[in-house]
Amino acid sequence: MSDYSADPKQTASNPINRHAGRIALRMKAKFLLLPLSVLALVANFATPLTSQDWVHAGTNLGNTRIRLAAADFKPVAADPETPALKATFDATLATDLANAGIFDIVSKSMAPQAMPGSPQEINLPQWAAAPANSEMVAFGALKSDNGRLSVFGWLFDARNATNPQVLGKQYNEAASQDMARTIAHRFADAIIQQLGGGINGIAETKIYFVSSRSGTKEIWAMDYDGQNQHQVTHLGSISLSPRVSPDNSRVAFASLSRDGWSIRMYSLDLGRLVNFPGGTAGGSNQSPAWAGDGSKVAFSSARSGDPEIWVADTTGGDVRRVTSFRGPDVSPTWNPRTNSQIAWVSGRTGLPQIYVMDQDGSNIQRMTDGGYAISPSWSSSGDLLTFSWNRKYGPGAPGGQDIYVMDIASKRWMQLTHDAGSNDFPSWAPDGRHIVFQREIGKRSEIWSMLADGTQQQQLTNAGSNFMPNWSWK
Repeated sequence: MSDYSADPKQTASNPINRHAGRIALRMKAKFLLLPLSVLALVANFATPLTSQDWVHAGTNLGNTRIRLAAADFKPVAADPETPALKATFDATLATDLANAGIFDIVSKSMAPQAMPGSPQEINLPQWAAAPANSEMVAFGALKSDNGRLSVFGWLFDARNATNPQVLGKQYNEAASQDMARTIAHRFADAIIQQLGGGINGIAETKIYFVSSRSGTKEIWAMDYDGQNQHQVTHLGSISLSPRVSPDNSRVAFASLSRDGWSIRMYSLDLGRLVNFPGGTAGGSNQSPAWAGDGSKVAFSSARSGDPEIWVADTTGGDVRRVTSFRGPDVSPTWNPRTNSQIAWVSGRTGLPQIYVMDQDGSNIQRMTDGGYAISPSWSSSGDLLTFSWNRKYGPGAPGGQDIYVMDIASKRWMQLTHDAGSNDFPSWAPDGRHIVFQREIGKRSEIWSMLADGTQQQQLTNAGSNFMPNWSWK
């Protein structure tokens, strides 16, 4: 096996090459990283940062939160489906807004009990007064009629009696529980974009991951909040490291067959595997990664002997090697903004460390300064990196595998998880505010999410063991 494990015990005597024969159980093949434009300010390697303002920059995280109330929507039809659809819509909208990380949500127990269904029905002073003390109010009406679900939603500034409307939306779709959730996601994302600095919300994004709940490790998907978990592949083998394309049309992943490990492509549009010949050549092929423009796929391959980084076009053609150095080079990832740099994990100096280079293999720079550093992932803005790091690996005090965030320019870092199992495979959400990751406690692995400063950690999966999450690009 060419990829590093998050369990350093497996590499105690030879940290680079003690993986053969344990592919199925211990591979942790996510290692994303990013480029850097070095301002070269401090030392050559990473140093902790005492303030976390840099983590919040450009995301509205860390700013004073807007106090927002979400009123239960008013049912305006007698259709027997309306109450259930309304309950799903109300609960989903409230959850989406609470998960956004930029609002101080007014508790239902502190909000007025009224259900205003239109601008004419809302009493703004009532919402602005104690105990609600709302700055903004989301409200509206919902009805189901003849198999159609109609939702009318508004966002009002509770402190602006003269011109209170901030947002008004109307939705009309086929009536179903799934569509009630979808409409709530859309309305929540519209509110988040309006009040969150123009950054798109993530309520309609997906998370792809590996799960063993069907008996073999297959690729699964779920909504950003853990709902709607469903199996994508049915290969009956071992599939790892899913990476969804920027247009959400395909998932690349590593799969084990009688011929060894190969990179495979699954079309989400067609519901089947599609050809990717560049990922099936001899040697172990692992950890695919899409360029941000969807034009190329990078991956690790041992076809030339030592695991190296290779790049192919999205049809699996024009395959070329990028790295050439003794020691495993694995888990490539592209700079999502420039698509001209690749970050990856290398064992060229012993224990795995995170590096970055230009896409032709030049201008190599090392990002981490020791320990056991794996699984990098870039933020969509290209200025932050999240990864898994055991900084105290080796003699002395025992360390822990935790999630960190690093500022690319200065190489300063901040630890996000503490004293809670072994944490690995972080992946940024497209809004730059959220991170999904894998947490293993006692031999059971589950998928968790959190804000990019380590707060609001919540478990998303509960069935079977679940690994290697990847957040969709949109």
